Amino acid sequence: MTKRLDGRLAVITGASQGIGRAVAQKFAEEGAELILVARSVEGLEGTDNLVRAAGGEATLVPLDLVDGAGIDRLGAAIADRWGRLDILVGNAAMLGTLSPVGHIDPAEWTQVMRVNVTANWWLLRSLDSLLRASESGRAIFVTSGVTQGAFAYYGPYAASKAALESLVRTYAAEITKSNVRANLIDPGVIRTAMRARAYPGEDPETLRPPEAVTEAFVALAEEACPHNGARIEARD
Repeated sequence: MTKRLDGRLAVITGASQGIGRAVAQKFAEEGAELILVARSVEGLEGTDNLVRAAGGEATLVPLDLVDGAGIDRLGAAIADRWGRLDILVGNAAMLGTLSPVGHIDPAEWTQVMRVNVTANWWLLRSLDSLLRASESGRAIFVTSGVTQGAFAYYGPYAASKAALESLVRTYAAEITKSNVRANLIDPGVIRTAMRARAYPGEDPETLRPPEAVTEAFVALAEEACPHNGARIEARD
């Protein structure tokens, strides 16, 4: 039986844990070949074990996404080996310290923006031509419900996710006549390490696991995906 992502090559950032790890496992089950990116070698190896158990193959790339030159090297390596990229999942993100706007440390503000916005722009900068070389390039970026209202103390994170949404929609408008589609996915409240940092008193067992949203990622990664510039809520 043909799998939904058979023969498709996917880059997944933040693949060492949480949603990134769950998406990697699901993509492997659906037949995708994976390039997994994260800072933690140990975390990547843990994800690789799940990918192999699912019958998949992965190339592990230990990389801090604030290293723009490193992203460029990744793009060059993909071009040399595969000549194309079918799927980009921009999942890696940083919460930062929850703080009143007037108390935010400038260095931390800069770091959150670099991880949540600039790194994703750099990925598009380096991988755009590879996505266009695919018969059906798909770019998927993870956003958050904090962009839909006013949430006290979430200044850097909320501002960065709002900027990411604007960036992705702009890119989507630029690729309307190409074979590439770019979309955003809001996974809602999920049992992740980031959620635990934001709500340390919350019982994580009351929350949906990362695996609950992986089907939505597959739908956006498929060749048949009809969306471009959409913001998909995977909350059910």
